[in-house]
Amino acid sequence: MVKALILAGGFGKRLRPLTIDKPKPLVEVAGRPIIEWQILWLRSHGIREFVVAAGYKWEKLVEHLGSGKRLGVNIAYVVEDEPLGTGGAIKNAEHLLRNEDFFLVLNGDIITDLNVENLLEKLRGDESAVAAIALVPLRSPYGVVEVDESDHIVKFIEKPMLEYWINAGVYAMRPTIFDYLPEKGDIERKGFPELAEERKLLGVRFRDVYWRSIDTVKDLEEASRQIEELGLAKKFGA
Repeated sequence: MVKALILAGGFGKRLRPLTIDKPKPLVEVAGRPIIEWQILWLRSHGIREFVVAAGYKWEKLVEHLGSGKRLGVNIAYVVEDEPLGTGGAIKNAEHLLRNEDFFLVLNGDIITDLNVENLLEKLRGDESAVAAIALVPLRSPYGVVEVDESDHIVKFIEKPMLEYWINAGVYAMRPTIFDYLPEKGDIERKGFPELAEERKLLGVRFRDVYWRSIDTVKDLEEASRQIEELGLAKKFGA
């Protein structure tokens, strides 16, 4: 059974004052903490074993999630005494994941409904690859104006998807990833660049999926509305 590691150690400074007394993954979106949406999403894909990499206000996460029984999953915790960065946080959980064939890793501030099995299948299909990154289209933060050859405005497009792909913060990994990780630092700076240079890092494109990073109060408001509109609670079996 595949395990999932949730990176939940950040300070969430841009969401203050909501994160003064709680870690960012416990901030509520559409009536549930971000991390609950993540667990429900992955549970709907058959994931039942979780590791939460906690740091800031870690005791609040343990208090809220406990063993995971309430959500129908099992949860173990690793706690960092100081901020380790994304690479260091994964490395800190090595003792719980080193013996797995594959495992999932996700940032603790995203909400999505992408199919993680596609990510795992891609990694399983390439024995030389160490990790696979979920990629989603970049949505423009602004509306776009379309102009014809005579400078007449012909169309307004509200925040369209652009022809660029961004890191969705969801990964499938083999345990050999630990050989590339720093004790402290971000995997985006130490780990992924080396794997990319060695052609051991895969990208899996996901079109027509819901994906949202929760970074600001505006993100909270918009994501809450979108979750309701898309019926994600029902889709995830909540």
